[in-house]
Amino acid sequence: MAAVATRPEQRVPGGTWLDDLESAAPNAVAAFRGIEAGRFISVRREVRRRGGEGSTQASLAELDALAAELVRIVERLTEAALRAPGGEEDWNVAQTIGHDATARSGLVLAASLAASGRWPAAAPTVVPGVPGPADASRDELLRRLEGSRRVIARAGRSVAGHETDPCPLEHPLVGRLRCGEWLLFAGVHDLMHLEQLHGLEARFQPG
Repeated sequence: MAAVATRPEQRVPGGTWLDDLESAAPNAVAAFRGIEAGRFISVRREVRRRGGEGSTQASLAELDALAAELVRIVERLTEAALRAPGGEEDWNVAQTIGHDATARSGLVLAASLAASGRWPAAAPTVVPGVPGPADASRDELLRRLEGSRRVIARAGRSVAGHETDPCPLEHPLVGRLRCGEWLLFAGVHDLMHLEQLHGLEARFQPG
């Protein structure tokens, strides 16, 4: 996945959209702030510090809170916004949301397979940046996000007690992480796309 260009935060009642998420997803937000400041090395450092032993339950709760925020913004976006450019490279917004729904499940599933010793010998180890369907409807996007919540809740539990186990997966931004760290980074990845979506929503607001 390509690095996301930083946009000015959009004001919402009570602070920025990121401030409003901090109480529900403090670890993911703390790691994400390094991307905002252009300090990519700090992302890996914060993920390592916060995604270690005993972190699974907190990470799963954060991922569920971030999924709820993704659902809320998909419900609010206009049809024009869903078809607008605003994702990775030349993806439209529907493609970006579909990508994130798949990626968040995939990162947690990879961690689960590695933690349980079931990593397939022929499985690719590099995280691909694959867009979702360009013409996906709002309802389809919401179903995909809800499906990701079920996959994460089921698969993520097997990481508990194995947070510091190695995982073969690699990401172009942070390299190779341990099992518990992948759960936390899945939340950071959600925030990368939430930044895009909040910026896009502001662009399509009347006035």
